[in-house]
Amino acid sequence: MEWKEDGEEKKNEEVSDRSPAQKYDLYVLSDELSDKLKLLNYEEDYAKLAPSCRTVSREYFVKSTNIGEQFFIFTTLSAWLIQKSIDPTFIIPQEFDDPNGTILSILSALRSKNVSIAFAPNKLKTGAGEQCLYVLDKLADFALIAGQFCWTKADPVPEDDEVDEAVNRIEITAEEFDEGEQMDVADDDDDDNEIVMDLKAIPSSKITGGESQQPLNGILHSDTNVNSWKLEVERVAPRLKVTFEKDSKDWRMHLGQIRSLQKTVAELLSTTEPHLESISKELDKTMGRIINREKHFNSQLEPVLTKFCHAKERMTEVEEKYKEISSGILDRTQKLQRVNDELEQIKQQIDEKSLRNSDGVPMLRLKQALQKMESEILTMNVQISVMEQSLLQSQLKNLAAYNAHLQDLHI
Repeated sequence: MEWKEDGEEKKNEEVSDRSPAQKYDLYVLSDELSDKLKLLNYEEDYAKLAPSCRTVSREYFVKSTNIGEQFFIFTTLSAWLIQKSIDPTFIIPQEFDDPNGTILSILSALRSKNVSIAFAPNKLKTGAGEQCLYVLDKLADFALIAGQFCWTKADPVPEDDEVDEAVNRIEITAEEFDEGEQMDVADDDDDDNEIVMDLKAIPSSKITGGESQQPLNGILHSDTNVNSWKLEVERVAPRLKVTFEKDSKDWRMHLGQIRSLQKTVAELLSTTEPHLESISKELDKTMGRIINREKHFNSQLEPVLTKFCHAKERMTEVEEKYKEISSGILDRTQKLQRVNDELEQIKQQIDEKSLRNSDGVPMLRLKQALQKMESEILTMNVQISVMEQSLLQSQLKNLAAYNAHLQDLHI
């Protein structure tokens, strides 16, 4: 149980160390793989291999939903990519082939291109996941390289003058809007400060309306009528009155609200202040009790805390030892995996040789060759015996002739 809990804690730590966005990296890799397969025209070439070979969606190899179908499409698609990039004579696997042999042949094709395989071959049996996407992505890259595919730069989009002019107009209107706000603020300040215009500062040319700028020395007394002047003033005076509308932003309204709120707060404070004082006294008493109780608990928990600290130190030491041992175990498991891969390859070679040896055609050929050799040996033996007989007869004839010649010489 402790080992299981440690394993679960380790998994939780690994998951917490990962970024929340890393789980979506498989979707990005699957999307890129789909684009590469479309560039390789797999929608027509791969789909024509067999009726069961079909095109898949962009997220087909991200999660395992149908293991049998996904594994078959993964192996056939990998074999098709190997034919296009590495080995044109690579055999497309069938549905009832040995999955271990199929996976080993695919991985051996990748190793021939110096691609590092840092995972167990059994993880490819699901037909989906990070390992399957890694294998397909590498094979798709090799297929694109073999097809001499190259990326080209996109042509720049021509700029539209009308769009630029519209944007400039929008920017100008925004600037004018800011200036208008500043003007409104300035007008409000002018109304509050009640600045009086200095009529003496205005040049006389604007008042005269462009007439001669020479001094009017001829006017020495006024020709206006006093009564008409008073009537004109009475007529214009109502129009010159300035009326201020009530606005929520006016400081006078805010001041009145502040005073009314101050009165209500003062009235409520007289009634709530004794209650608040009693509550503060009760809080002080309870805080004192809590502090005394905390001191008592601390005095009782000191030996337990010291034991806990010692146990925690021991646990850290044990964890460090466990990490060292686990690192050694990981190295050994990797070595074991390599040995298992080599053993699987050797088993595959032995199976192939046994299949070749179990085939009866070579044995029939050997038997036929042996029978032919035996018949030829028989014919050669007959020929040799005939030759020996003829040689023996010739020797006997020569011997008889030699004896007859000797007899003739003695006579």
